[in-house]
Amino acid sequence: MVEVICDTNFLIHLATRRIKNIDNLDVEIGQISFTVPEVVKNELSKLAKNPEKVKDIESTLNYIKFFKTIPISGTFADDELLDYVANNRVIIATMDKKLKKRIKHLGSSIMSFSNDKIVLES
Repeated sequence: MVEVICDTNFLIHLATRRIKNIDNLDVEIGQISFTVPEVVKNELSKLAKNPEKVKDIESTLNYIKFFKTIPISGTFADDELLDYVANNRVIIATMDKKLKKRIKHLGSSIMSFSNDKIVLES
């Protein structure tokens, strides 16, 4: 099973939108396990204080409550994920174009969305 480390925007999208191929991921990509860094949980908790985003954030926090949490902490999730990727070859799930480019430059793979489907980019 491959662990996929999720960033904040990926989790919000995953939890609040209908993903067409979510039931077929193990066939299309292989068995995966979404994991959530502590720094991402902290960002979600901060976003929950925003009245415009509270509904999506509550849905996201509820959706991920049984996901494995990993001890990547800090103040800014993107920086912490990049530090982690620099020392570990992992798959990062993100929709952030700048972050994708930097992760690919470090030699790791990306999981993202395209047309409401989860896709793997290398």
